[in-house]
Parts: sequence; C-alpha cells; structure tokens
Amino acid sequence: MNRLTPIVRARGSAGGKTGGRRYWAFLSYAHADARAAARLHSALERFRVPPALIGRPHPLGTIPRKLSPVFRDRQELAAASNLSREIGEALDASSYLVVLCSPAAARSKWVDQEIREFQRRHGTDRTLAAILDGEPGCGEDGRECFPPALREEGSEPIAADLRASGDGWRGGFLKIVAGMLDVGLDEIVQRDQQRRQKRMAWIAAASFLGMASTSGLALFALDQRNAAREERREAEGLVEFMLGDLKSKLEPIGKLDALDGVGTRILRYYAKQDAAALDDAGLLQRSRALSLTAQVAYQRGDVGEAERLYRQAMAGTAEAVRRKPDEPQRLFDHAQNVFWIGELARSKGRLDDAVRAHRDYQRLADEMVRLDPADAKWRLETVYARQNLGIVLYELRRFDDAAERFARAHGALAALVAANPVNDQYRSEYSTMLAWLADARRDQGRLAEATGFRQRQVDMLQQRLTGGSANVEFQEHLIPARRALGILLHAQGRSDRAIATMAEGVRAAERLIAVEPDNGLWRQYAAGARLELASTLTALRRTSAAAGHAAAGCALAAEVRRRDPEAAAWRQLATDCLMNRARIALAGGDTAGARSLADQALASARGERNLDVHRPRYRIAAALRLAGDIANRSGDRAAAERAWADALGQLPANITERPRELAERVELLSRVGLNAEAARLTDQLKGMGYDARI
Repeated sequence: MNRLTPIVRARGSAGGKTGGRRYWAFLSYAHADARAAARLHSALERFRVPPALIGRPHPLGTIPRKLSPVFRDRQELAAASNLSREIGEALDASSYLVVLCSPAAARSKWVDQEIREFQRRHGTDRTLAAILDGEPGCGEDGRECFPPALREEGSEPIAADLRASGDGWRGGFLKIVAGMLDVGLDEIVQRDQQRRQKRMAWIAAASFLGMASTSGLALFALDQRNAAREERREAEGLVEFMLGDLKSKLEPIGKLDALDGVGTRILRYYAKQDAAALDDAGLLQRSRALSLTAQVAYQRGDVGEAERLYRQAMAGTAEAVRRKPDEPQRLFDHAQNVFWIGELARSKGRLDDAVRAHRDYQRLADEMVRLDPADAKWRLETVYARQNLGIVLYELRRFDDAAERFARAHGALAALVAANPVNDQYRSEYSTMLAWLADARRDQGRLAEATGFRQRQVDMLQQRLTGGSANVEFQEHLIPARRALGILLHAQGRSDRAIATMAEGVRAAERLIAVEPDNGLWRQYAAGARLELASTLTALRRTSAAAGHAAAGCALAAEVRRRDPEAAAWRQLATDCLMNRARIALAGGDTAGARSLADQALASARGERNLDVHRPRYRIAAALRLAGDIANRSGDRAAAERAWADALGQLPANITERPRELAERVELLSRVGLNAEAARLTDQLKGMGYDARI
C-alpha cells in the first residue's frame, strides 16, 4: 500500500505571487494522458462549490463559487506563437499546479520543467499530484509515476490517487478540490453528499408530480431509472471515498462511527441487489465495501463480525476471479480477503485453518507474478504471502518449514531492495524479514547464522539513519533488533558485546521517547530492552548495574499497563519485572523479599497468554525454578525440591524446543539430580554454539 500525503490542507507559500492570478489551477500532464486530463479539466471547471463554503477566508482571498478557469496547455495554447513564454505566463498566473502522474508523465521533460517552473515561482506547497497509473516513489523505470521534480527531497507533493485501487476517481477528485479550497476532506465530502441527496429529492418530487397525468408516466420511468443510476453512483462514490481515506479514518478510534455509518449505507444499497446479477463493477464495489466494514469491525475488536464480513467479501472476489481469472488486480483483491481470513484464524488460535488460508494466499500471489512478472507490486505480494505463511508455521513450532518460507521471501525481497536502493518501504520490509529469518534460524539451533542475520538488520538500519534518513520506522526497528542481537551474543558467551549492544538499544528507545513521550509502542520496546539488559547483567553477577535498569524497566512496564490495561504485552513485561527484582533481591541476601517477588512473578506468569500454547509453560517453569532457588538459599531443601519438580512437570514433552527452552530444561534436570540427561542436553546445546547460563 502506497503512503501518500493526504490532501487536507494546501497552504499558500509565503513567497507565492497571488496578485496576478488568472487561473485557479494549471493542469500539467503527458500527451499520453490527454483523455484523463480532459476529464479532470472538465470536472474541475464544472464543480460548484457548496454554498456554505463560498466566501470563507482562503490563503489567496476568499473561496469562490467555481474553480474556474483551469489552464490546460494543449487547449489554451492552440494558437500561441511562443509556447515557452505563454507557459511561463500561465504558470505565473495560476494558484495551484495539478500534476497528472503516470509513467508517461515521469518520463516527460516538459511536465518536469512545468513543475520546477511553478515551484520556483510559488514554492512547493501548492503542488497537487493526481495519480493515474504506476507506483509513486518506487524508482522503477516504467512503473514510477512521479516526475523527477516531485521525487526530490523537500518536494513531497500532496497527492490524490485516482486509481480504482486507491481513492477512486470521485474520492481522488474531491481530495484535489479540498486541497484547492483549503478545507478538510471530510467537509467537502459531506457537502458533496448533501448536494447529491437534494438533487435526488428534487428528482423524486418531480417524478411524483409527473404521475398526475398519463402523459407523464414515461418521464416518471425515466426519472426512476436516473434515480437508480444516481443511487448506484453515490454508493460507488462512497466506496471510493472509504477506500481512499480508510487509514486516516481508522487511526483515531473516535472516527469509526462515521466510517461505519457510511459502510452500513453502502451495504444497505447492495442488500437490495441480486448479488448473482451484479456486473463486474458492482460485484467488486460490493466486495470492497464488505472488506472495509470488516476492517471497522476488526478495529472495534469484534472479530466474529469481521470474519463474517470478510467471508462475504471473499465470496464476491472469488466470483470476480472466476469471471476473469487472468486479471492480476482481481487476484490481488481476492488475496487480501483470503489473507484476513487466515489472520483472523491465527488470532483465534486456529493455526491449522490459518495455514490453509495463507497457502491459498501464496498460490494467488504466485499467479499474479506469473501473469505479470514485471510488476513489482505483485512480486512484493509473494514476499508477504511467504512471510505470513512462515509466521504461522513458526507459531506451530515448525521451525524448519518456517525458515524455508522466510529464506525464499528474503531472497525475493533482497532482489527488490537491490534494484530499488532508495525505496525505504522495501528496506523496512527487508528489516522485518531479516528479523523473522534470524528468529527461525535461532530456534533451529543455528545461532551463528541467526546472529549474522540480526547483525545485517542492525547494520542496514544504522546505515540508513547515518546516511541522513529521518525514517522513524527504522529507528523503531533498531530497538528490538539490538535487544535480539544482544540475546544471541550472550547465548554464545560473548557477554561484553551483548551488554554493549543491548545498552545501545536502550539509548535508541530513550531518544525516540523523548521525541514522542505518548507513544505506547516505544515505551513497550523500551521496557523490554531495559528488563532484558537487567536480566543479562544479573546472570553475569553485575547486580548493581542491573538494579538501575530493572527499576527503569519496571516503571515503563507499569506505564504500559496504565495506558492500555487490555494489551497482552504488559503481562509479560510485569513477569519480567518481578523476576528481575526477585533475582536482584536474592543476590543481595534479601530472601524474604525475593520470595514475595517470586510468588508474584509466578502468579503473573500463570496469567500470560500466547498463540504458542507451550511458551507460557516455560515461563511458569522459570518462575518455579527461581522460587526453588530462593527456598534452597533459605535452607528449606524440601521446599526447593518440590518447586523444582513442579517446574520440571510444567515442561511439555515431545515438542521441538528452542535453545533457550532446552537450557531451562537443563537447569531443572541438574537441580533434581538427573545429571546424565542434563549432560546429554548440554552437549546438544554446545553443538549449537549455546554457552550461557539463564
């Protein structure tokens, strides 16, 4: 999904020339896009500004009744004797520049020169980009749609996506209008809908009066047909608006009601239609509406309703694919619904169902690439498909199968990154892929390979940030990446470097929190980094240094819980906090305090939940082992042996264990006197390169 700057406000540049304005906009486009340019030109000049907005203050004066005239060079300059001079005068006399973006426009030196000349006169804030085709910012020849002037640093345009897969024509058009009028998109959409509703009311009234005479029956039938067409156009326009503005609507939870209401209206319209009789456009619109309302239900936490709606949407996209199986975009739309069915099954713990759905998702992605191998969007979809299937297999502890999927996805994504070195979206996805591949290799017992992948992730992120990138996502990825690298280094006995790596992760988290103190995810990452560092320091008997990090980590964990009591993360952080405090108290000789903290840690561990149902049992076992160690230090050997035996009983049998889990089993076997078995497993760990106490 492309990240486009939403048109909400288009601020006038302080240095802009407004006194000689003749045109509301200058339309810049490539010759190949002349038809779309004519359509947009006509729509802008015919658009009637809602009466409630007319006369409002505007950076260039007041809002007018119409956004005309709009300059379109091939129409305006048919008889011009000096093209360059006339273009310059038109640019100078235009309030806004609207650039129709496509691969053809990206190659056009004239479009690029018009952008540069307009921005030289008026600054960059009044440039509006309208995407017709291609991919913005991808950098690929034949796919990139932004001309070079729009890709330069500091020239990021306000963008509307006119494609069916983006805002849609109506939604994108209204974004352009909102930008030119300097009003919120919500307001212009609401006013536009009100105008349409009034027009429909007038048609209905006229139709009623026409029924009074026999001669008016034909007119009534015509009006009814026009009203039905208008109702369909309204439903399609609402879907386009929802799709284009969905992400910004879902971010603030308070706006879900408005979005849900629009979705309900659309579905009410389609409920009156025979789904089997819908044409292709209607079928796809209905499915998109269902998908969008399913996302609203998911964001509300109503997983059951979300799954019901996604299944209906999936049935529609499946029918669309059946009608035209060789159209990649239809396969893509269907794949998104299949993905969500798999993701919802995964979230409910139905991992076998999730595997089946994600295998189907992978099949669809592979078919997209077979049909159109040159399209980077479809190739990226195969990466997502293999990664998502790998994640489910990983949660099933099928680490070999998961690693194979991650490795294949890694290869495809590495090729995309190499071909598009300045594409930060690809690099962000590559960072995530390296993390999953590292974890899978670690849990296969291939610690050296896992360390290499984690180091590569850290180096890539750090290189981009050192090179001047301000991408906050890269800074965010660095926190868990450094923590995970530190854990791997400590597991291999490289303790000093492990501590230095974890400490840098802590500092990275502090820098982010200083920028945005209310960011809950960053606080969660910071708490985890602090507590992991404290645990490592305690294992190395550096308890004085550990105590400070444990205190800071516990404070952050408490803040995570306070801000979101329903979040699953705080429970694990709480257990880690209590375990750290108990170990530090024990190291300091406070056995009574340690015992109390260990009891609390055990209660917290028992409350943890995880899609991997075995993982909480190892957490409980670790808390029981600590309780036994405290009892043993207090001189109560019988209580210690009971706690250790209970801990060993927690560990599941006949499953594939991670190295750290295997190390937990070794610690417990040693404590209960099963030394031969402990020695055998210790040799197995050493063969993996594992050389640390936990």
